[in-house]
Amino acid sequence: MFTDVHQHIWPPALVELLRSRTAPPHLDGWTLHLAGEPPYRVDAADHDIAARTRLAADDGLDLALVSLSSPLGIEHLPPAEAAPLLAAFHDGALALPAPFAVWASCCLPAPDPDAVERELRRGCVGLQLPATALLDAAGWARCAPLLDVLTRHDKPLLVHPGAAPPAAGTPPWWPALVPYVQQMHTSWFAFRTFGRTRHPRLRVCFAALAGLAPLHGERLAARGGGRGKIDFDVFYDTSSYGTRAVDALVRDVGIDVVVSGSDRPYAPLVIPDLGADAAVHALRTANPARLLHGRTPTVPHTGRSRERSHS
Repeated sequence: MFTDVHQHIWPPALVELLRSRTAPPHLDGWTLHLAGEPPYRVDAADHDIAARTRLAADDGLDLALVSLSSPLGIEHLPPAEAAPLLAAFHDGALALPAPFAVWASCCLPAPDPDAVERELRRGCVGLQLPATALLDAAGWARCAPLLDVLTRHDKPLLVHPGAAPPAAGTPPWWPALVPYVQQMHTSWFAFRTFGRTRHPRLRVCFAALAGLAPLHGERLAARGGGRGKIDFDVFYDTSSYGTRAVDALVRDVGIDVVVSGSDRPYAPLVIPDLGADAAVHALRTANPARLLHGRTPTVPHTGRSRERSHS
């Protein structure tokens, strides 16, 4: 089973609600307006369900996990504004045809564990949270009741970049390369420092290779932060990265915790060339299955990765 753990689709009802709004986030036709950002022209085909279903088939996918686009900022809206948008996303995404499945989202100003549990019971594979909600001890503590629901249901967490208005004078790619990466980097270190002790059984997937945070292990050790063993319940999706970055991360944390994620429609699906069919099987099949369902005796761990330190 080939799996892509990281895609985005806006269901039609969500599009219509975004068009009905007068404050960001809102759509004017297919022009997206976000707080502090210039208008962005959205390609309607990116959210055409039939076209995306064909694209998933062309990619050879048996399972594609879609989530709300956290940079929209919906999770941070007041509850009265967030609720209809979240409902439209969940209802529409859960109704998508195969091969799509859904990460749940939630309103962060008023975290509601019961709402998360309801979406999991409806069929969501786990919960997505924006990295901006998980940058420090206070963020992980605030989200702890939501994460307890995931642990109770044996479901994973996806940490995704959040809203990032560009700095004045920066090029269009700036948010994806600077604040997004910083968010992922910081949230990974915050989980390592504050989150794991509170949630010892939680499976977590960091989008975009966690901003390559694990590669700073040598500096962490030099500064007194230690290294420790690999956490086999912390995963890294490959979205927007290719062979060089994925190979570097594999050398540090091993192949067993890297999963294939594309971030479609914002980036194409890339299959890193790691020199072996077994590596592709790990990224696209074995590791995503373990992220979603936990460890099983049938999923091997390579001796090499077991012996390496966790950065």
